[in-house]
Amino acid sequence: MTPTTAIPTPASQEPLTVLYDGACPLCRREIAHARGLARRQGDESLCFVDISAEAACPMPSDERAALLARFHVERADGSRLSGAAAFVAMWRRLPGWRWLARIADLPGGLAVMEFAYRGFLRMRPAMQALARRLEPGHDAAGTPVEATGQPSAGEAAAAQTATTAAPTVSGAMLRELRSDHAGETGAVFIYRGILAVAARRGDAAMTAFANHHLATEAEHLRLIEAWLPPRQRSRLLGPWRLAGWLTGALPALAGPRSVYATIAAVERFVDGHYQQQIDHLQREGGPAELLALLRRCQADERHHRDEALAAGQQAGPSAGLWLRGWCALIGSGSAAAVVVARRV
Repeated sequence: MTPTTAIPTPASQEPLTVLYDGACPLCRREIAHARGLARRQGDESLCFVDISAEAACPMPSDERAALLARFHVERADGSRLSGAAAFVAMWRRLPGWRWLARIADLPGGLAVMEFAYRGFLRMRPAMQALARRLEPGHDAAGTPVEATGQPSAGEAAAAQTATTAAPTVSGAMLRELRSDHAGETGAVFIYRGILAVAARRGDAAMTAFANHHLATEAEHLRLIEAWLPPRQRSRLLGPWRLAGWLTGALPALAGPRSVYATIAAVERFVDGHYQQQIDHLQREGGPAELLALLRRCQADERHHRDEALAAGQQAGPSAGLWLRGWCALIGSGSAAAVVVARRV
């Protein structure tokens, strides 16, 4: 069967087989979500096959290795799509994801997605290792441990947090925390996108800048997750990760000045977003610990903004028209993302 990169014409009833790596914790979660969406809309022609197990899916070892290296889907005629094109073919069939497929139809859209996917592949081993460590029934190294029938210390702590923190938070604040969680997820991937480009360029200054900020954003994400039960989190974390990575990688391709201007624009919006939540808690009341957390996050984001502004002034002349337009797009896009994340 010969792989191809062309996107098929949408055909809702055409059989499409998703070939996924069931041994990968990231793939399992993503496919479980996709399978649930397909089931809810009654699409029985969208099939999912775990190709990681030799007994369940026999094939030559070299073919299996090639399929496990990249995401693939197989069409009714036996031809296969890989990478971003495969994701787009699957997204066309899933409610809530078709808008991403429409983006791929724009000029250069698929090429940008493929670039982002290749960047993700470089980070995938580290992300898989982290996901395995976080899975129930695995130790700190990601090794399965014998089931005892009792929750682990981490599961018990998470359950305690979910049962004690969530009831004290209003529905309005839960929606805001959902948008915060989505935003901090995107922020982590902004810096990963910057790092991917900085590594290829050998830019030590940009790498140090991104690593420093990445550590802070990852800590914000961890703290917010302690207040937001998993069932309350955005169902669009995949798109938020992709959008974040592109928001970091694209300006990094243009150079440090664009990176610093982008970060300053993002942090200006985040500062205002956190302030709205702080004002709400002060006006309506709420947990003092949550108010302290929001203030801490806001202070860090303001510091990031100021660092980016100072670095931008040292990096070169003032922003040109295109960069000002890009930063305006960042602001409006962030506002739109918050509206969506509150709801989905």
